[in-house]
Amino acid sequence: MLSDLRAWAPDLWAGVQLTVFLTCGSMALALVLGLLLALARISPSRALRLPTVLFVELIRGSPLLLQLFYIYYVLPLIGIRLTPIQAGLAGLSINYGAYLSEVFRAGIAAVDRGQWEAADALGLGRGWTMRLVVLPQAIRIVVPPVGNYFVSLFKDTALVSTISIAELMFRGQLIAADTFKYMRIYTVVFGIYLAISIPASLAVRYLERRFDPGRKLQNRPP
Repeated sequence: MLSDLRAWAPDLWAGVQLTVFLTCGSMALALVLGLLLALARISPSRALRLPTVLFVELIRGSPLLLQLFYIYYVLPLIGIRLTPIQAGLAGLSINYGAYLSEVFRAGIAAVDRGQWEAADALGLGRGWTMRLVVLPQAIRIVVPPVGNYFVSLFKDTALVSTISIAELMFRGQLIAADTFKYMRIYTVVFGIYLAISIPASLAVRYLERRFDPGRKLQNRPP
């Protein structure tokens, strides 16, 4: 078993690096896209709000795997050709951006209405109120659910193996096909995913406790 691990380690390590890159890159893009979509959904402009709602529901109503296939295999038919890495980043970030837009929208809605009224009394416009008053509070609210989506995204990167991206799962499949040691290699891959996702999940739980407003009120001295 140890000799197998030494032989597989370079390929698996390359797969882990690519998986982490896809996770971090897609999450960064998804956060930006999710925030923009959330702001568009709460915009007073109906012309901006309705297309955004349609886009979000379209993405949330279809499987991520189908979206990856569409981006990689269908878009080239209309002249949009992406490399596997670009297609994987696009598919993951668009899918998670749609879900994160709902998280951001809920976080913004959770900010007390009195904050808007106080900012208005100070003469701040809607844009400055959102930027200086509402968003800083909303971000604290959405940190725990965003962390949960980050862990889910790390696991969902395995789906990009279907479009020939040599991330961790794809590397494991290649090794299994070459050695026929299916149980060993998939157990190792399983362990690698757990070794990364479990600490990440524990970190998310810490953030949930850290940013829980109810906990702060309970710990406040009388």
